[in-house]
Formats: sequence, C-alpha cells, structure tokens
Amino acid sequence: MTDVDPLVPVLTGLLVDVVRWLESCGDEEVDPDSAVKTMETIGWVLLQLPADQRTRFLRALADLAEAEPDPARREFLVSFPFAMGLTEDE
Repeated sequence: MTDVDPLVPVLTGLLVDVVRWLESCGDEEVDPDSAVKTMETIGWVLLQLPADQRTRFLRALADLAEAEPDPARREFLVSFPFAMGLTEDE
C-alpha cells in the first residue's frame, strides 16, 4: 500500500531521523533530559493519533524500512514502532 500523499513518508522519515539523532547525541550536543523529554513528547503525540492515522504512519514506516539501503537506519525504522510504544511486537 503506497500513500497517495508523498508528504506522509517524507514527514515520517524526518520524524524518525530526529528521534534517531536525539538518541545518538552526546551530552555536549543536547541536554540528555531535554532529549528524553522530546522523545517522550513525540511518542505521546503518536499515541494520540486516531487508529486510521496510526495505521497509515506504521505503513509509511514499514515502506521506508523496506526501501532503506542503510542497514542501521533500516533497523531503526523497524524497531521504531515498538520503541515508541505504538506496537507490542518488536
């Protein structure tokens, strides 16, 4: 299933990359407490999505992971839904 609106996968990828960057930052780049708070806020917002929008977001993540040539980013995309509490299965 491919999104009709190309903006969805672009914004999904961008959001994942922001979280990935926050997780990988050193203390000198971003205050750890601020990074955690930002990631918790992102997770909370994603959990507030209506079921159809959450399904669309998860589909966009799966599509991005399938097409991702970088193994590290692909793994992050695959694990993102579980890490953010959007699914119970890793």
